[in-house]
Amino acid sequence: MAVDYAVIVLYLAGMLAMGWWGMRRAKSKSDFLVAGRRLGPVMYSGTMAAIVLGGASTIGGVGLGYQYGLSGAWMVFTIGLGLLALSVFFSARIARLKVYTVSEMLDLRYGGSAGIISGVVMWAYTLMLAVTSTIAYATIFDVLFGMDRTLSIVLGGAIVVAYSTLGGMWSITLTDMVQFVVKTIGVLLLLLPLAVFKAGGFAAMKAQLPDDYFAPLGIGGQTVFTYVLIYSFGMLIGQDIWQRVFTARGDKVARLGGTAAGTYCLVYALAGAVIGTAAKVLYPHLGSPDDAFATIVKDALPVGVRGLVLAAALSAVMSTSSGALIACATVANNDIWARVKRVAALRSRPAAGESADTGRAPGAEHTGDGSGAGAHDDASGTGAHHAAHDEAHDEVRGNRVFILLMGLAVIVIAIALNNVVEALTLAYNVLVGGLLVPILGGLLWKRGNAAGALASVAVGGLTVIGLMISLGVLANEPIYYGLIASLVAYVAVSLATEPTDPQVLTAWRARLAGRPDGAADEDGPEGDDPEDDEAGDTSVAVARVLSPFPVTGRA
Repeated sequence: MAVDYAVIVLYLAGMLAMGWWGMRRAKSKSDFLVAGRRLGPVMYSGTMAAIVLGGASTIGGVGLGYQYGLSGAWMVFTIGLGLLALSVFFSARIARLKVYTVSEMLDLRYGGSAGIISGVVMWAYTLMLAVTSTIAYATIFDVLFGMDRTLSIVLGGAIVVAYSTLGGMWSITLTDMVQFVVKTIGVLLLLLPLAVFKAGGFAAMKAQLPDDYFAPLGIGGQTVFTYVLIYSFGMLIGQDIWQRVFTARGDKVARLGGTAAGTYCLVYALAGAVIGTAAKVLYPHLGSPDDAFATIVKDALPVGVRGLVLAAALSAVMSTSSGALIACATVANNDIWARVKRVAALRSRPAAGESADTGRAPGAEHTGDGSGAGAHDDASGTGAHHAAHDEAHDEVRGNRVFILLMGLAVIVIAIALNNVVEALTLAYNVLVGGLLVPILGGLLWKRGNAAGALASVAVGGLTVIGLMISLGVLANEPIYYGLIASLVAYVAVSLATEPTDPQVLTAWRARLAGRPDGAADEDGPEGDDPEDDEAGDTSVAVARVLSPFPVTGRA
């Protein structure tokens, strides 16, 4: 076991070292939150695969294979299908928006009045996702060291919080890439063939298990359909996934890199189910299906290999945990706290208004990435440079503080929470039931408006929550009826109310097309002509108040 311990300790030390290295790369808000939007195809596809394949996909995927056979692959398979759909149909236009959060996208599309509610929903989802990922440390460290549950959660959570706080998305990208390689070697290249060999090969596995273990729909058609609704659609709208799309260097990287990651997920899904099926042959009477992964690793693998495979499981948990943590902190800072500060500032300055010549609210000269987009003409170049540097430093520091605070909250909740499955199901149900329709509607249907989006979030979310209370969190009906109610509310209210302001739609289309005239670009004011500004438009004024980045109303 000493060799196994050494492998794990070296792995954990390497994660912290990369966090320190990433801190030196994170010089601006864009660097810290989206890795400067410059990841190439290899880094992008590896990190995208790492974040979607977490502890549930690895330990839980093997457990489903133990319980249902090859059809246990469907949960992770639907995650891969969702990632493929996102990459092929939506990733290019999402990457062009140059925003940081899903709620900022809704602000751009609907004129600034839908972001706060969606921000709260997305924050709750990412928080619970981070919590459930953090709880998995208890299982892994118990297998490794026989460590107490609370101490395991604190140790694993502290390492993730440390490297995420230090370097933000740069640190997470580097660690995720290493974690992707470790998972590939540990699960696909080592555990999979060794498990099948120990079980006697596929012929012996088929001879000893019921035929249902090899049926494509042995897990049940309704279960597969529910997985599609929750996980495939969840991939389309989750902040943790979108934030990785924002790191892509361009449209092509987002599309092709995401397609490669989605395809990898399909292979990983089948591998987990096969490993679980082999474990059923080797250990037919385990107390819980989720014990299958730890049992086969402890009993069937040689020293050294065992440590590497456990490092793979640890890497799976850490990649999802860190991705959810930075997503949670980004939403809390940009979508909730920034709006609270803006409303407080407006209330403290009731006499302050928009400047008559540009129609901008005070302080609207800052763009989404925090670079100066409206510097005074008489400012010296040196002074402007120092001001921009100080502002970027403050924004990075502010986001570090939020990652630290959210990380501490995640650790505390993880220690107190017991039912992981219900917590994760609750998070996904509220996310999909409340936000799927207004997000996809905003991307696909130009008649959808802010009133319809707000109604959709409220009706869909409340329907899901109400049915989970009455029928149980794990019931299938809440997500079915929640989505139907959300869609009906979105369409009905959008058609019954005024369409989105044409100026907002024009700016939205320009951003989707990647044109700098849609809104201020993150690198500065391209084509900034005061004559292009339109003052007095109500929807634009609302957007300025509610959005964490300015909306200038340019066509």
